[in-house]
Amino acid sequence: MLVLFETAAGYAIFKVLDESKLQEVDSLYKEFETTEKANKIVKLKHFEKFQDTTEALAAATALTEGKIGKSLKKALKKVVAKEAHEQLAISDAKLGGIIKEKMDVSCVHSPAVAELMRCIRSQMEGLITGLPPKELSAMSLGLAHSLSRYKLKFSPDKVDTMIVQAISLLDDLDKELNNYIMRCREWYGWHFPELGKIITDNQAYCKSVRFIGDRTNVAGSDLSALLPEEIEAEVKLAAEISMGTEVSEQDIGNIRHLCDQVIEISEYRTQLYDYLKNRMMAIAPNLTVMVGELVGARLISHAGSLLNLAKHPASTVQILGAEKALFRALKTRKDTPKYGLIYHASLVGQTTAKNKGKISRMLAAKAALAIRYDALGEDTNAEMGVENRAKLEARLRQLEEKGIRKISGTGKAMAKADKYQHKSEVRLYDPSGDSTIPSTSKKRKFEEVKDEDDDEEVATPPVKSKKAKKEAVAEEEEPETSAAADETPKKKKKKKKDKKEAEAEAMETKEEEEEVTVTESSEKKKKKKKKKAKEEEEDDE
Repeated sequence: MLVLFETAAGYAIFKVLDESKLQEVDSLYKEFETTEKANKIVKLKHFEKFQDTTEALAAATALTEGKIGKSLKKALKKVVAKEAHEQLAISDAKLGGIIKEKMDVSCVHSPAVAELMRCIRSQMEGLITGLPPKELSAMSLGLAHSLSRYKLKFSPDKVDTMIVQAISLLDDLDKELNNYIMRCREWYGWHFPELGKIITDNQAYCKSVRFIGDRTNVAGSDLSALLPEEIEAEVKLAAEISMGTEVSEQDIGNIRHLCDQVIEISEYRTQLYDYLKNRMMAIAPNLTVMVGELVGARLISHAGSLLNLAKHPASTVQILGAEKALFRALKTRKDTPKYGLIYHASLVGQTTAKNKGKISRMLAAKAALAIRYDALGEDTNAEMGVENRAKLEARLRQLEEKGIRKISGTGKAMAKADKYQHKSEVRLYDPSGDSTIPSTSKKRKFEEVKDEDDDEEVATPPVKSKKAKKEAVAEEEEPETSAAADETPKKKKKKKKDKKEAEAEAMETKEEEEEVTVTESSEKKKKKKKKKAKEEEEDDE
């Protein structure tokens, strides 16, 4: 039996000397405790060494993809051609199928073979002659770095540095364009100020200024290619009655040159935006679907690279770009920000103010998954991003509709929750039900109280008002009880009538008190007058 053993330095093919030892899988490691023992079990037949790291990487990637590399073909042809009847023990069953199909060699893969491979690896330096340990470790390190780069797809199409540079340049172009356009409007506004109010679009304004030049040329020029008919007529009318100053041809030439710069930069900006959109769809398609090209590019630029962004948790992605506000909130012990750069995503922008925090949190969680899939995944499709965006849109609709879903079950059925209405009424205690004697009618009672009050005012002296009041109340109670014994019991009165009656009684008592005070004050005045009169008489005498 032959054994195919892969190393970082090349392919080694061993010959198994004692196949009976392979049957004892559990005790096989004892036969490989020393190099001398290992040489009695297996013997190196051929070693195909790699020329450089590039060849090693090509061979390793071919093995991972289940293909036969050039160096492996060469090694197999040299050895297997001589011993075609021998079986070939391999560590990968998929690779064995391809070797059998293309090279017509019977391959073996079993737990015993896997244990044998592990034992050979433990004594690799002693079994493979002519390979220094330092060279083997250097080859292993170089191959590991190269293979990891290949695994992470560090190809020219996946370089995210271009995105970082493109989004930074796009922001710079926007700032410069705003400055140039503002300067152009102010400069030409001295000559034709009305044009700035008529044409609001910056591109159309610069093209019109470049085409017109001096405002005296407006009447004879055709602006239909640049402006609609209504605006063109308005511009021609304004040019005839313009309040602007006259400028020289040299000034007009410089203004036209500035307009050319604005138009060129605007065209380059649109071209750069298209380039950025294509790069984002190539490098991070799922992130682009979730948050858009510009927001995705800004997130990558802020983190430094797509791989760095993939290392951030969802909570960090949510507030990425709002670090200043975050640390200020932590320092002052106030509420931390709910969103950073992710605020400019279309899903967050279309929600109401109270739901922005919830949607930004959910969007950040799904975006973090999309970033990791884009950075470390092998597929380049955007199916995951489309699916997650659909889920977020459904959740957004549910929040906007204020839907209440069941906690248990499938969660698809809507819970029937009626609005709570407090229907109980506040009832006052009615003391009339305590007595079995029926009460008199309110009208009669009210009239009796009035008559008795009038009699008391006439009969009793004003000074003794309190006693008179008590006597009147006592006299009222006597006829009430006597009348109540004769009358039949009546129905309970309503709250409103009770309140009115109480108010009427209160008003009567107030009036009585006022009358008492008035009578008391009048008596005091009379006494004072009498005293003064007596004193005057005594003085005269």
